[in-house]
Amino acid sequence: MKWEGNRESDNVEDRRDGGGGGMIGGRGIGIGTIVIALVGGWIFGINPMTILSALSGGAPTVQVQQAPAHKPPADDRLARFVSTVLADTEDVWKDIFSKGGAHYQEPRLVLFRGATSTACGAGQAAMGPFYCPADQKVYIDLGFYETLRKQLGAPGEFAQAYVIAHEVGHHVQNLLGVSGKVEEARRRASPAQANALSVRLELQADCFAGVWANHAQSARQILERGDIESAMNAAAKIGDDALQQQSQGRVVPESFTHGTSAQRTHWFNTGLQTGSVKACDTFSARNL
Repeated sequence: MKWEGNRESDNVEDRRDGGGGGMIGGRGIGIGTIVIALVGGWIFGINPMTILSALSGGAPTVQVQQAPAHKPPADDRLARFVSTVLADTEDVWKDIFSKGGAHYQEPRLVLFRGATSTACGAGQAAMGPFYCPADQKVYIDLGFYETLRKQLGAPGEFAQAYVIAHEVGHHVQNLLGVSGKVEEARRRASPAQANALSVRLELQADCFAGVWANHAQSARQILERGDIESAMNAAAKIGDDALQQQSQGRVVPESFTHGTSAQRTHWFNTGLQTGSVKACDTFSARNL
């Protein structure tokens, strides 16, 4: 992926100083436990905090050491990478919103280690990258990229960029009012229906990530050979069916919250090929 030398976003908060680690139930959580909680949360739609509590044998008490926010150091290549990807999403969505007669409010991206406070509660690395609509911030522990590469088998810079673009997609949904409507509908729905709504929300965020890639490529030619395959592979590796098969050896469709591998790659590709927000209407689609 061609990104070096491109604009970096000013909307990045680095909270990684001073540890920022979390303790669950008075005991430290190792990377193996975090991976289990991360996969479990993806598969079952369970708050990873609950899983971590059970695994660590304590109550879900989180002690968060909040580090002061500042810009990431200039010599931190991975931080520069995510800052550049965020800047690219800003340029794309600002242009799309402007052409639709609207103003794009840029999200902020928070880098942290272990745990951090958010307007949505305590954020944990075990949750993977996530978006908090209450403060309009994307949160990521950059150690997730190591998990993505080693544990989930999805290497590559464009796979990493897809992760950021997907979370920014949730921000776009928030600005458009989609997230609020879905959350309201989920509260009135049965567990199975609520999961089905979550799937459509996540697939639309995948599609929005593809829309970003389409426009970024047209404007700045960011793609190199193998990049599309890298993103498609990442989308496939974190499909609910793939994660369930990997972790428990069987697939439980009614528990899906993010969509199958085929669905995630299909909707990312839909956004990539069309570059159209309207093409990302997963809620009206009869077949996902």
